[in-house]
Amino acid sequence: MSDLTLARELAHAALASLERSRQRVDDLNVYPVPDGDTGTNMTMTARAVVEELDQTDTDERVALLKQVTRAALMGARGNSGVILSQIIRGAAEALGRDETLAEVFRSASDAAYRAVRQPVEGTMLSVIRELAEEAESGADLAQIVRRGEEAVARTPEQLAVLREAGVVDAGGAGLLELVRGLASALSGEPLPEAPPKTAELAVEAIHQELSRYRYCTTFLIEGDELDADAIESKLEQLGDSLLVVGDREALKVHVHTDEPGRALAIGTANGVIDRVEIANMHEQTVQREERLLEAVPDAPAAQSAVVAVVAGEGNRLLFESLGATRIVEGGQTMNPTRSSCCRTTPT
Repeated sequence: MSDLTLARELAHAALASLERSRQRVDDLNVYPVPDGDTGTNMTMTARAVVEELDQTDTDERVALLKQVTRAALMGARGNSGVILSQIIRGAAEALGRDETLAEVFRSASDAAYRAVRQPVEGTMLSVIRELAEEAESGADLAQIVRRGEEAVARTPEQLAVLREAGVVDAGGAGLLELVRGLASALSGEPLPEAPPKTAELAVEAIHQELSRYRYCTTFLIEGDELDADAIESKLEQLGDSLLVVGDREALKVHVHTDEPGRALAIGTANGVIDRVEIANMHEQTVQREERLLEAVPDAPAAQSAVVAVVAGEGNRLLFESLGATRIVEGGQTMNPTRSSCCRTTPT
């Protein structure tokens, strides 16, 4: 079997495995922000690789792997998609050197960790690391997949926001599905039955706070001798969840910010920008909540209340007439304590 034929089979199998779980992975998405698109972003990134392989006629391994790496970078969507593109890059670099399966997983893991300025355990980083560790122990593909399942199940123990929401990490779950598809294709076995969709999410998983920043901003910078570190240092002043990955000729940028225009300006100051995507994460979070509430009819709706900090009886009467839930005496030099205005009644 030619390298191109094998690459097509593997990529299609990985994508098929992820696509059937896309909605489940979207539903799990509460970290780094609860915008409910991790499954979609990872699927779109993997699909870009499949489309490239379907269109190319290159059968020389190194050239083919370069095309796969670039397709993943160009098609990367969102935080999870950009990290996935680097996992693919790391794996491709090891495959280009004709290294072992263990070395391929290790290279993929190292590339993922390098991509993230402040790696967080309990995410897809933890999952790819554990997959690499299992491969290095001499395990076969079936054992590697089982280790991946265990790693995903452990993510709530490693990351408080997942534990509090009662879910596993969405990026890790998506990565596991991709590896499950690869293992199925390499073994010649059909895909096992898909994991059950999240039939019932805890209220804590559905009702999530809005992200600190509003816009998920992703774009490509193309140029000559691009300096990723210099670009990153400028962008880090604008927000968080920052990723700047690629090479000297093409960099993919991902950042959560309230100033997407400034982020794009930094890009145009360094090269030509393309593949610009700006998503309103606050709107996505609300849409995710509404979608999940419809899917879980018995889940209680989010409860909110208005607490008014007022000075004077007239203002008190005014806000009471408008339906304020709680009135706290305050004003200049009379700031209330946090406990006096932020107590809640358990529901």
